[in-house]
Amino acid sequence: MKKAHTGKNKITEVSSPKGMRDLMNEEYYSFQGFFEKAQEVAVYYGFKPIETPMLEHQELIEGGVGAGTDIVDKEIYTLKTKGGDHLALRPEHTAPLMRAYVEHGMQTMPQPVMFYQYGPVFRHDKPQRGRYRQFWQFDLDCLGNDKSIMDALVIKASMSILEEAGATDLSVDINSIGDKECRGAYLKELTSYYRKNLSGLPAVDRERMKTNPLRILDSKEEKTIKLNEQAPDSISFLCAPCKKHFKEVLEYLEEMNIAYNINKNLVRGLSYYTRTVFEIIEQGGNEDGIPLALGGGGRYDYLARQIGSKKDVPAVGFSIGVDRIVAAPWYKKLSPRILKKPKIYFIQLGAEAKLKSLNIIEILRKAHVPIAQSLSKDSLGSQLSIAEKLSIPYAIIFGVKEALDNSVIVRDMSNRSQDTVKLSKLLEYLKELK
Repeated sequence: MKKAHTGKNKITEVSSPKGMRDLMNEEYYSFQGFFEKAQEVAVYYGFKPIETPMLEHQELIEGGVGAGTDIVDKEIYTLKTKGGDHLALRPEHTAPLMRAYVEHGMQTMPQPVMFYQYGPVFRHDKPQRGRYRQFWQFDLDCLGNDKSIMDALVIKASMSILEEAGATDLSVDINSIGDKECRGAYLKELTSYYRKNLSGLPAVDRERMKTNPLRILDSKEEKTIKLNEQAPDSISFLCAPCKKHFKEVLEYLEEMNIAYNINKNLVRGLSYYTRTVFEIIEQGGNEDGIPLALGGGGRYDYLARQIGSKKDVPAVGFSIGVDRIVAAPWYKKLSPRILKKPKIYFIQLGAEAKLKSLNIIEILRKAHVPIAQSLSKDSLGSQLSIAEKLSIPYAIIFGVKEALDNSVIVRDMSNRSQDTVKLSKLLEYLKELK
């Protein structure tokens, strides 16, 4: 909203902030339906819910996500409170989750602890079709265990969620970027390669050479993308434990018949990743038919120390971009459980009936009978007309006479036949309706 002050500075345009929008009607239900289905699948795999605040300390986000990333360099929303705290709107869920793990002493619980979470995240990105500055993510995370089977579990559970949502042609792009034992040698080789090709590197990627050369592999610059085709690959530099870990992850994928592609330039856009990194790709893609990454994740064994913990916490997770799924042509338009198509249209006539109407609706609600109504209307004709437009099979008519008799008229909208039914017998009568 521009110029939100009264007086001289009057509102010139009533609109949501750029890159943000209102979720309403069918779109709202599509998001809710996806969340319910994702939650249901996650529970079967052993994940439990958690919800972290939308605001976190700025240093947590910057320390966790890391310098040299687009998120920290360009996209983070920050604010200073009246009390002087520097806060940031969360741009992702992982650093806040690790903060919660450390803060609540979860390392004393049986490991791993497994969480799912869902909610809006915020990035000051360039808005384009299907991309927003406030968007929704669903995350799965296993914290406190370094075994390769946890990587495979997160990938399988994420694939299951996407398949339940309607995705059919899925595959995994996967890579291993090693750990602190072997990554140094790889970074040295990678930096040497970029130095030799410095003239071909755009300014933004030259800057990354100083802060985080690994990020150059994730560059969106056309010149860099071409240069990265010949860049050294991290798998060639893996130490024995990392090689073993990666081999085991691939064996699990093969055992589960999950198609995968080793992508040597895949590093993901965040600094905390170690060892396995992966994206799940829908080959049919969007309306243009271009393969679409529906989410990504990986192992982040050093994140806990990055945000101030004295010990490393091995962990692996995946984040699904819900906006992309809901907008995809293959999305099943999952309906939330709360959404029940009404079988009854409730009509009231006269002051006495209107007065008692909410009590009758409450009787129906307690019996789990969904209805539609327009209590603000007064005429029979206007209410019947709405019932017909909505194609609702039955109407309950409650007028002055019925209010005095403690009864209602139940009308079959297909043939206009109707019965007068006592309120005490109403639920029994409605059970018999087809």
